[in-house]
Amino acid sequence: MKKLLIVLLLITGGTVTSQVQEYKIITVVESIVQGGIGRSRMIENKSEQDIDEFTTERTDGKKSDQGKIKRRDAKVDLFAESKLLNFYSSTGINFRNIASNDALISSKLSQMLEKGWELAFVIGGVEADSGIDDGAGIFITRYIFKR
Repeated sequence: MKKLLIVLLLITGGTVTSQVQEYKIITVVESIVQGGIGRSRMIENKSEQDIDEFTTERTDGKKSDQGKIKRRDAKVDLFAESKLLNFYSSTGINFRNIASNDALISSKLSQMLEKGWELAFVIGGVEADSGIDDGAGIFITRYIFKR
């Protein structure tokens, strides 16, 4: 009976493990600056950061130790940067560039899936002033993966 109990514990013990998930973010920045002078990139962080090293707490809503944390310490040095094409050329919207970016982004998404990552969320954002003579702006898309 003891042996049976030990065998059952070993079998069930192997299946009762905590699931820890990790997340990875791929950020795509696509420029809408005309004339090809904008910078469009796909960025992938390749290093680890601990959020606790950059987090402080306020006890009374006013006093903060954030001044002790230096921005330069939060910057990572190891990341992958893939060149993408700008949405606009000197003649206007460049659909060939958009299709080319789609092919590159699809390639990256497929690579991530092949490596066992699951696409969990896609978040998009736009920055555009749209004031007089505004020729600047960016589209940012964040692809959040988990496994």
